[in-house]
Amino acid sequence: MAQGYVKASDLPQVIPIFPLGGAILLPRGQLPLNIFEPRYLNMVDDAMAGDRMIGLIQPAGGPPDLPSLTAVGCAGRITSFAETSDGRYLITLTGVSRFRVAAELSSPTPYRQVRADFSDHEADLSPPPDGPFDRPAFLAALKSYLERRQLEIDWDTADAAPREALVNSLSMALPFEPAEKQALLEAPDLDVRAESLKALLQIDAAERGDDESPSSMQ
Repeated sequence: MAQGYVKASDLPQVIPIFPLGGAILLPRGQLPLNIFEPRYLNMVDDAMAGDRMIGLIQPAGGPPDLPSLTAVGCAGRITSFAETSDGRYLITLTGVSRFRVAAELSSPTPYRQVRADFSDHEADLSPPPDGPFDRPAFLAALKSYLERRQLEIDWDTADAAPREALVNSLSMALPFEPAEKQALLEAPDLDVRAESLKALLQIDAAERGDDESPSSMQ
């Protein structure tokens, strides 16, 4: 259970949002953030004085200072906070539940706020049940992907991590395109997300393999 939230109606109806391209938050995932813009410093101050809830959501085009928003984001609770000597905030958001943007609200605050509809994602408030998971095949796809990109992870941790922690942390951390990240965020359940993630890993490795194949002789 997420911070005492049992059902969708327990969650705040209005939340501040932090639009951030190429980044997603997933339930029970942890996302470190470096906050430095004045409007978002203000947002964190207000969140810390209240329920500590912030919605992370990807922009969907438009002007950089006021982008359109994707339909679905994820609300997270500030679970770690530190202030640097130069006035930045280093926070960690821990994912609580995905939400659909029901409406953006007119607000006197310098940051944006939305009415969040959590009803479609109430299952996010509890860890998913164990399901079938071919870990060796998944890790083989991950190994190929990481080798192609010259990235490294702690394989002992990956081998021992619970399925949800492994799939969600990789979905959040790996450098996929924003649209691919959004598809992982919006996957209806963990089973679908795990399969979608494995497919992305395999497609990337195959494409890079084609790129590296010898060219035809002239």
